[in-house]
Amino acid sequence: MASGNQAESIPAFDAFLDLSREIGSDVLKTQGAGGNTSFKRDGVMWVKASGTWLSHAGERDIMVPVTVAPLVAALRAGEPSAEKATDFIVTALNASGLRPSIETSFHAVLPQAVVAHYHCVNAIALSVLADRDAVIAARMAKLPDLTWAAIPYRRPGTPLAHEIDRVAGTRPDVLILYNHGIIVTGETVEAVRQRIARVTEALSVEERVAAAADPIRLEAFVEGADFHAAEDPQSHKTALSPASVTAATRGSLYPDHVIFLGTEIGVLADGETVRAYADERRSRGLPVAKMLLAPGHGVLLANELTAGGRVMARCLAEVVSRIPEGASVAYLGPDQEYELTHWEAEQYRQALDRKASERA
Repeated sequence: MASGNQAESIPAFDAFLDLSREIGSDVLKTQGAGGNTSFKRDGVMWVKASGTWLSHAGERDIMVPVTVAPLVAALRAGEPSAEKATDFIVTALNASGLRPSIETSFHAVLPQAVVAHYHCVNAIALSVLADRDAVIAARMAKLPDLTWAAIPYRRPGTPLAHEIDRVAGTRPDVLILYNHGIIVTGETVEAVRQRIARVTEALSVEERVAAAADPIRLEAFVEGADFHAAEDPQSHKTALSPASVTAATRGSLYPDHVIFLGTEIGVLADGETVRAYADERRSRGLPVAKMLLAPGHGVLLANELTAGGRVMARCLAEVVSRIPEGASVAYLGPDQEYELTHWEAEQYRQALDRKASERA
């Protein structure tokens, strides 16, 4: 058990940390610093700190305590302080010294005691489809005892929190966040755990079968360049099916896609090396993508990519391999990409990720 959280004496909080770690340790649910969980008791909410990994829950102090009512009031009053939520930290209990998740405000408006938000690859794959309303409704109909709501894409932070606040009073058990992920709520940790299992099954999408990567060819492609073949074998799936290549390269699918991998996924021409690709891009004054696809061979990642970026490459592979071939996809627009890449809260999260990678 991590030593700093003063909520540790509550058995339910220990169970909450266990659930958080379970979610964070399943790459099909959460990747790297993505996702966040919260636990409310006596007017205080413990929420995952920005830039930390759910998989470390219980081993490190990754939860930050904030006062709920003042934060909700600030959000509803349109006060800027609701964005970072740092003004609402219970300093005496904040042993970690970290700041709350950028999504703390939406956790606060949801009245349930336990809230789990995570980037389920199945939920994302369904929520980026142009016909997602009908597709998701049909799947959630398998769980008639659970109430749910679909939330249109909004930038994480207060824009998303305002959207969730519109339905929070109905106490939804599940919220599907378009181009983002999922939220599961409940009054107990066990209730949330069971709902997660049931919703995961209902939203499960069969992934597209692809050929194996070609490590020998990939090594030849990166010679003399600051790139390497993805170490995670499953990350190569993005490049091993024409349908997956198409889905990954036509636009940005969800926030962490933009934040960690950039707004463009590069594609090598047949037989082209990374060095030749990079030289050509630079000759035109264009940036070199952090992730490159060698169609039919595998995925190449920039050496500068952090641990968080590398696991996001795996997330992208899992998402695009679940998007049906030929499906119409609703990508994030240029304005939505811009507000993510120029947002201080995400720059802070990236800085933490870089520091963690340097320590590793």
